[in-house]
Amino acid sequence: MLRPQGQLPQGLKPAFFNVLSGTLRLALLAQGRLRTEAASFPKQFLRFTTRSLLAAFLLCSFGLAQSMGQNPSDNATSEAKPKADIIFAHGNIYTGVPANAQFSAIVREEAIAVRGDRILAVGKNADIEKLKGPQTQVVDLGGHFVMPGFNDAHLHLDDAGMTKLSVDLTGVKSLDDLRTRVAKKVEGAKAGDWILGSGWDETLWPVKVTPTRWDLDEVSDGHPVFLERIDGHIAVANTRALQLSSITLASRNPQGGQIDRNQNGEPTGILRETAQAAIREVIPKLSHRLRREGLELALADLAEHGVTSAQDYSPVWENFQIYEELEKEGKLTARISEWLPFDDPVEELSRKRESHPQSDLMLHTGMLKGFMDGSLGSHTAATLEPYADDPKNSGLARYEAARLNDMTKERVLAGFQIGFHAIGDKGVQMALDAFAGAEKAAREAKVKAPDGGEDFRLRIEHAQVTTPVQIGLFKGLKVIASMQPSHLLTDMRWAQDRLGPRRAATSYAWLAFLNKGVTLAFGTDYPVEPVTPFRGLFAAVTRQSENGKQEYFPQQRITVDQAIAAYTSGSAFAEFEEKEKGKLVPGMLADFVVLDRDVTAASQEKILATKVLLTVVGGKTVYDTK
Repeated sequence: MLRPQGQLPQGLKPAFFNVLSGTLRLALLAQGRLRTEAASFPKQFLRFTTRSLLAAFLLCSFGLAQSMGQNPSDNATSEAKPKADIIFAHGNIYTGVPANAQFSAIVREEAIAVRGDRILAVGKNADIEKLKGPQTQVVDLGGHFVMPGFNDAHLHLDDAGMTKLSVDLTGVKSLDDLRTRVAKKVEGAKAGDWILGSGWDETLWPVKVTPTRWDLDEVSDGHPVFLERIDGHIAVANTRALQLSSITLASRNPQGGQIDRNQNGEPTGILRETAQAAIREVIPKLSHRLRREGLELALADLAEHGVTSAQDYSPVWENFQIYEELEKEGKLTARISEWLPFDDPVEELSRKRESHPQSDLMLHTGMLKGFMDGSLGSHTAATLEPYADDPKNSGLARYEAARLNDMTKERVLAGFQIGFHAIGDKGVQMALDAFAGAEKAAREAKVKAPDGGEDFRLRIEHAQVTTPVQIGLFKGLKVIASMQPSHLLTDMRWAQDRLGPRRAATSYAWLAFLNKGVTLAFGTDYPVEPVTPFRGLFAAVTRQSENGKQEYFPQQRITVDQAIAAYTSGSAFAEFEEKEKGKLVPGMLADFVVLDRDVTAASQEKILATKVLLTVVGGKTVYDTK
């Protein structure tokens, strides 16, 4: 921030007072007040004293001028100071920096000066005005609220793009509604085309039963149909799709997956977790043009909702290559940290990591993403005890412990950050055990973290069902809890049924993590939930449904400042970039959003209605409501 008038520059304070006190003492000696000490001083030392007195006088003059708000070098240096490319003035700027004041938790300022892609200064309007040059553009913020850009710590842009290009089943209210949307897509399809879709959620329907292949056969007119549930952990395929993928009465369940069957042993079309792979292998590959179109639609969605950084898992490598294309063309509108599949061979992972500079702050590969289990909604999250509403089921663990531990060690020793999807408490424990062994091996081998430091910043994605003991292990291992508060808005309808009241009381435990000193990184899991971060802020501070009629263990609520930190500086820390973004201070990247209201002062229910007026990435406006 700009230096307040009346203060010496911080680095000059020690020198100023040391020289001043020393020279005053020598002045006394020279004047004979301490003759006993001065008598033995050589003449050349007394000459030095005279010069020191002059230096002290000059420093005193400098300090006096500073205290009066007059810098003797102002005229000489003001022209040398770099001028801003853009000044954003007259705003209510929430810097993200903790304040040392009772009336404000976060430092607020009025204006931001941007030079290149970084913040040159943040301060009062009058101070920032001094950085205006003849070419400086000035944007009047009109008093609107400005905050660091949202950094979504967990999303899937490829899936989001495909949702926009295929049958969007988000929010369908019944099986009939789903079938109607499929039938409409079939009408415009060419012979042999696959009908793909996603977003259905049977818990929204009057009859809460998953669809079957026979339900789809009646409206598919011979087309193969494959429709993912909202969480992506189960899907339904029609008979033609099952035939093309050779899923039959004789098919066995794969490791970490399940083929649902009726009383006769016939596949119903519901495929859980890894059982979906057989279908995906026979679906024709998407063209490069359509894949890019989908990603561009998803990126536009981010910009509109104030997301300036995205930690993305779109595992088809072609997606990363499309991001490279967009970056070269100047069309990449959000910073992308692209995760790589944990299961890929280390040699392949290393090759992909080295294919693009890690120093590129707009685009680079990030952590390795692995899956411990599935989801609560589909009863596939791995739990230490059976589901309360399905006593014979404890979910599906994706790995055997020994293999998981070996793979984790190998990849941490190769210098990779790792994040494990783990929703159930058994999945969480598997991840923590693997991390403990990997960190121990890395320290013994003196292997550093990806940033060259000692903190590996291993992550657990979702961490929805945890025990108090496990939260303590998060802290001890310095594991990051990468969570999506907006999931609770969907899950609270049935989460307690799945878990029972005892386990539910310690689920989605945001405050418990913070109280233990665990870093929280917030995201949305887009497109599982809408990408808007304001639903997440609302969920975090209220733990209520959007209509206000239901509340879920409110003792785990957090403050709006804590929630914003998790969406900004916490997410930046989770990707080793806390020195680059997450706060609005000089030297950091000029990534920020302008909102139509101060979300820290608005009533909780009005947070949901917040609109983004301006999204700025690296000093460039990527979204403007005008």
